[in-house]
This record gives sequence, structure tokens and C-alpha cells, in this order.
Amino acid sequence: MITDLKVNEERKKHYYNMGYWGHETLRDVWHVQAATFADEEYVADDQGTRLTYSKTDELAGCLASWLVEQGVKPGDVVSFQLPTWAEFCIVYVACLKAGAVMHPLPRTFNDEDLRYAMNQVSTVAFVCPTFFHKCSYEKQALDVWGDVPSLKAVAVLEKGEPSETDLPTLEDIFESYEPLSEFPEVASDDVACILTTSGTTGKPKAALFTHNTLLFSERTFTKGTGRTKADVMFMASPLNHATGFFHGVISPMLLGGRTFLQQDFNPVAAVELMNAEGVTWTMGATPFVYDTLGVCDREGLKLETLELFLCGGAPVPGYMVQHAREHGFLLCEVYGSTESCPHVFVPPAECLAWNGAWSGVPFEGVEVRVVDAEGRDVEYGVQGEEISRGPHTFVGYLNDRERTDRALDDEGWFFSGDLCCHDDQGRIRINGRKKEIIIRGGENICAREIDDNITGCPGVGAHATIGMPDDRMGERICTFVVACDGMEPKLEDVTAYLASKHVAKRLWPERLELIDEIPHTATGKVKRFELAAVLAERMSAES
Repeated sequence: MITDLKVNEERKKHYYNMGYWGHETLRDVWHVQAATFADEEYVADDQGTRLTYSKTDELAGCLASWLVEQGVKPGDVVSFQLPTWAEFCIVYVACLKAGAVMHPLPRTFNDEDLRYAMNQVSTVAFVCPTFFHKCSYEKQALDVWGDVPSLKAVAVLEKGEPSETDLPTLEDIFESYEPLSEFPEVASDDVACILTTSGTTGKPKAALFTHNTLLFSERTFTKGTGRTKADVMFMASPLNHATGFFHGVISPMLLGGRTFLQQDFNPVAAVELMNAEGVTWTMGATPFVYDTLGVCDREGLKLETLELFLCGGAPVPGYMVQHAREHGFLLCEVYGSTESCPHVFVPPAECLAWNGAWSGVPFEGVEVRVVDAEGRDVEYGVQGEEISRGPHTFVGYLNDRERTDRALDDEGWFFSGDLCCHDDQGRIRINGRKKEIIIRGGENICAREIDDNITGCPGVGAHATIGMPDDRMGERICTFVVACDGMEPKLEDVTAYLASKHVAKRLWPERLELIDEIPHTATGKVKRFELAAVLAERMSAES
């Protein structure tokens, strides 16, 4: 059982008094929804799987029985690494039924990533596909198993590829086990989910969420955006992210609604699927809306039912808001992070009037301040750091009190590291980041981690990585390099070196810039803003 949570007792009492928190768990809510909407469709995907609430409940019950038999106890962590498939919902509901902590992992994680992540949270059971995108996930799981002492059981999902090992398949489990009927005791203030998030030190952090924080987050999210049971969600983001999991899967469930998943985002197929499924809302990072609008322009496609596109990961410019309007839907910016799940949004009613000038206002029950380096509130219009607190906020990083205390103060304020300004109406505008984080397609990537990985590459002396502005992805990865040893390294030389070190491709630079000297402050910190200015000048010259 995870117990080292950082929750301010006065705030906790306030949240209970306000009705923001209660005594029901996600499992309680699921069971109500599964009974109420039993014969209605809950989730479907573009791989042909469709599941009603009752079918999801039945299959999840069978998997929960297996988990309990394998020794999973309340508070134990179950990790799962799945693509954007409907079966993800069976696994997460099974965790709820067994009283386990849900721990979804990126489908891009390789063996080294899995070893670190599962040992970090003491994974007891693991679920993954047999094979996906040229990777044998079951072989990878077997390779890792011996290095994770807490791991008791692994099950695989056959979806297109038969198992080549003796590992139990979900299909076998569904046929061999009866749904769990006696559920272990779980409290609403217990940890329900762990999300892996990047940090400036380069090592992933394990952010903790309780049943109460998740229920409040998604209820206020759907209320603020005006969603109802009649709405149909389209989700193509990875389900290990807050966007895909919390907003794409849990929010529709709380409404008793429906969600449709796309395994790999393709804008032409996305438009066709949204029209065919009667999709009314979706959420994604900048590339999703950029590509969707682009393909509608080029191919003359129409979005027949889409009403609302929520966009996070980068500021949404006014011209794009107007472009979306021309195609018949509202494009509203949302802002947040894994730890403080989108807590600021542009209300749909204000979308056109604000026209990209603001990142939004806080959701109901959420507080936002803008502070200086000493934590003092700044005047309206003055830039400072955005901090937030509310019933949605994470409750700490697992087994990492030092980083928890740096991010979350004793009064419950989460320090985002993002710079913004605000006005007397409570609106904020995100202007940049204090952290050395690159947000590429909505994914946080640590610049320092990339720098550490490149160290030792032949021909590369001093080097520093920054985010490169990109219309589609928000940012891409650019590394500045001082050449050495009489060599002049090229991008392909660096990526080949990283591949030889088994570094995940998502951490490879996408542009390499040679420079005579990396600028530093007097204390030795890289002046990344100066590198950004150099890059902007070079990109301008190219265009």
C-alpha cells in the first residue's frame, strides 16, 4: 500500500466540505455506470474491437480474478503497456476491481525503460501485447522479468499475432476464470493510478493520483467543457498519458458515454472515423489539430459532427482558432501538466471572442496564482511562474520526497515551472518555461537527458539541446554541438551513436547545429535562450 502522500489536511477537509471529494472510488462509479448503461457501447477502436459497458465489466472481472490469484493485493501496482486499443479499458477496470494501482506505460518503452519503471513502482503484475510495430513485447517482458524482483505474473494480449511463449493470454484468462465477485476494500483517498512523467534530471518520476483527485479532475473537466452523455469522444493520443487515459477513457465513462480510439493517428482516417462514429469532441496536442485542418483543406474533407477540439501542449494561435471555425468546430486551448492535469481552459463560449489571446481560466474548484522567484504574487500583466492547487492535483512522486517537495509545497501549491501573465478576469497566458523541457507533440522530453546521452559521441565536444519551434509538433529536438578531434559530425552520426547505445528514438535530435562555443552563465548553466536566438536567426535565413 502506497502511504507517503503529500496532502494538506486543511485543504483535504475543505475539499470534502465543498463536495469536491467524497467516499466513492473509481470502482464504485464504474459499477454504477456498467449496470446503468449495460447494453450501450463504451469503447471501440479502429482495429475492429467494440465493447459495451457490460462486456467490458465481464471481461475485466475475469482478468481481476486472475490478478487476485497471482497474488495481487489492494495497493499493489499492475503495470500495462498497450497501444491505443479498446482492450486497455478491460485492463484498467480489472485493476480497479482487484484494488490494484493502475500503472500504464508508454508503448515506446524498451527493455531498459521497463526495468527502471517497474522497479521504481514495484510492479506485481504486467500486461502487454504479444507483438506490435516490429517489437516482440512478450519476449521483452520475459527478458525484463528476472530484473524486477517484485514481478509475480505476466499476461499477454493476442491481437493479430499469436503468442510464441508459455505466458497466459488474456483470451485464455477470459475463458478460464469467472468474474471476480468479492472486491477487496479500497478507500477514496488511496492511490488509484501512477503516471510516468519526465523530469529535468532525466529520470522519470512516478506521479501519484488518488480516486478522489481523478474523479474531481474529470468531473470538473466535462462540466467546464459542457459535455454530456450524448457526446462521443475521439482519442488518438497514447493511453499512458493523462490526455488519453483520463480525458479519452475515464471522462466518457463518467458521463455514461462513448469513446472511439485510433491506434495510430492518421488525419484522413481520423476525419472519416469521426464522421462515421458521430464524434462530437476530441482532445490532442498541436500536431493532431494541425494535421486535421491541413488534410481538410487539401482533400476538401468535412467534419460533419465535431463540435469541440481541445488542444494542449502549446499555445493555440488566433489564426488557428479561426481556421477551425471555418471548418465548423471550436478549437479551445487547455493548459496543465501530468501533475496538475489540465486545470486551465478556454471556455467554449469564449473561444471565438478570446481568439487565442489567452490560455484560459481555471476550472471550478481550482486556484491559480502567478508568482515571482520569491513566491510573491505579481501584478496583472507582469510575467511570473504559474502555480496551481486544487482537488485535482497529484499527491506526490512515489519514493521521491525531495522532488515532491520541490514541486508541491506544504499548502498544496504545485509549481509548474511555466512562465505566464494574468489579468483581473483570472485569465492566464502561458509565455514559456523555466524548466529544461521540450514539449514535442504534447510529450515532455528532458533536454538534459538528451545531452547526457550524446556525451561521448565521436566528434562531439561541448553540446546543448533546445526545443526548435515547429508548427505541427509544437517543438522538435535541436542539439548544438562544438566539433572536436578534427571531425565535423552530422546528424546521422549522432543518431547512429545513440542507436548503438540503445537510446530510444524519441530521444534523438532531429536537427544538429554546429557552433564555435556553447554559451554559459557565470555559474556554468547553459544559456539556452541564446541558443534559441541563434537557431531562430538560422531558420529565418533558411526560409
